[in-house]
Amino acid sequence: MRSPAAFRCDPIGPRSVAPFRSVSLAALAVALLVPLALPVPAAAQPEEGHGASLTVPDAVICTEVQNREPNGAGSTFPPTVDRLFAFTRIAGATEPTHVSHAWFHEDREVHRIQLSVGGPAWRTWSYKTIPPGWTGSWRVDVEDARGVIIYSLPFTVSAEAQQQEQAPGAGQQPDSR
Repeated sequence: MRSPAAFRCDPIGPRSVAPFRSVSLAALAVALLVPLALPVPAAAQPEEGHGASLTVPDAVICTEVQNREPNGAGSTFPPTVDRLFAFTRIAGATEPTHVSHAWFHEDREVHRIQLSVGGPAWRTWSYKTIPPGWTGSWRVDVEDARGVIIYSLPFTVSAEAQQQEQAPGAGQQPDSR
């Protein structure tokens, strides 16, 4: 009776499978297990500085950045604001990396920008021009290089903020004297 290997549809014939009959099971096991023992290439491992240990000790939404410091910080802004900035302090980078600011209006992403982080204590910011009529809830998600959200900044653009801004003494307690 012929071996099952002889029935293969091989254009050369049954002799082409003969070399495979001489391979021992031990050699086959070694050939299959050796690649598992080899180290994983560095490119496949998460690298330091790619956001694994980044933190955001301070972040604000503001109306301007002057001399690398935020001005006009708040959580509610009038629809006439024109432009807002997301200012973030990033800590923990051990080598150059980046973060992204993803701007959302009513849970829909409307702007994304990648920002360099060049040291263990780094300030960076992005801005978004606020189109007329785009009132409602907003947020900026700060993401590390792997796309993991490490901080989120919610804020509101509202006509009520404009009314408070225009009203004299808005937000102040009445004099109790």
